[in-house]
Amino acid sequence: MVTTLTDAKRSAIAEKLASMKVVQELLIANEQQFLQQTNNQELSDRLRKMLEDDQKNLGIIDTVMTQYGIQSQPKEHVQRFIEQARNMMGKSELSLYEKMTQHELLKHSQVMAGLIVHKAGQVVGADIEAAIAPLNTVNFENRAHQEQLKGFLEYLGTMELTGQEPDRGFWGRIQDAMAAVTGVVGSAVTQASDKSDMNIQDIIRMDHQKAKTLMSEIENSSDSQKCQEYFGQLYMDLMAHSEAEEQVVYPNVRSFYGDDNTQELYDEQAQLKQVLEQMRQSDPTSSDFKSNLQRVKEMVNDHTTQEETTMFAAIRNNCSTDQQEQMATQFKEAKKQLQTQMQNRMSQMAR
Repeated sequence: MVTTLTDAKRSAIAEKLASMKVVQELLIANEQQFLQQTNNQELSDRLRKMLEDDQKNLGIIDTVMTQYGIQSQPKEHVQRFIEQARNMMGKSELSLYEKMTQHELLKHSQVMAGLIVHKAGQVVGADIEAAIAPLNTVNFENRAHQEQLKGFLEYLGTMELTGQEPDRGFWGRIQDAMAAVTGVVGSAVTQASDKSDMNIQDIIRMDHQKAKTLMSEIENSSDSQKCQEYFGQLYMDLMAHSEAEEQVVYPNVRSFYGDDNTQELYDEQAQLKQVLEQMRQSDPTSSDFKSNLQRVKEMVNDHTTQEETTMFAAIRNNCSTDQQEQMATQFKEAKKQLQTQMQNRMSQMAR
């Protein structure tokens, strides 16, 4: 019987993502405060653009956490650090230069956290790489922000010591440094994810790709423990995905996608859930498990083909961009709640 739904490595990555989210919220709060404390137009404009990037990237981190499929909280010492940092940034005796020095260090820690999650995903499993792919945008932009913050510090430090601005050419040097950091790859990645709220088609497509990756991992692994780990994640992902679709997506599309087409999707997912439950009751090395895996693979392929062709087309033709993004937000929120509920149930069963 499959009982392990996640391993320590996957839980640790979930915890790191949760930490990244609270640090991102702190970065946003800092930048909002900095905007109120500066009267230099060039600095204000650049800070405002950085704030917009960070607000967008908070949405991306939230999306990655949902796609990853394991909800977690930051470690207690991270939460304590965040509270201490907020208190320090609120102290009036610190100059803007001193506060922004600490902000640049936070940016550095966020860059490193993102890169570590990316590398960890490569080690732990291909499904994790698929889930965290949008995090590349956050990593590249935070690295570019670091270079920009060095310029901010040069300006603020010179003003603090002399009361005069440095030569205007230093803004150009900042721009050159940012371009060198991001480069062609960075630009391609950031342009590919230009908004915090993807539409519902983007989110569902990412779920489908991750499920197919997990099935491939199970199929190609001869390690029963790894198969159990991969199936545990596949089970949670497909269950949460199906329930969220039934709560949010199908009721919204029924009026224009049609009763018969929509009911077919409900029925397919009901059958899929039954097979997944049968797999949970069997040994990953058994013939029943393997034959059911093939059934799940065929069912998922058929189901995703229908959704990604006819249902997606119906959504594009009948929903505005805002409606598509709003549906994605509702879908993600439903998934997060379902993931948390499932994790709590599994924890209680393991006791």
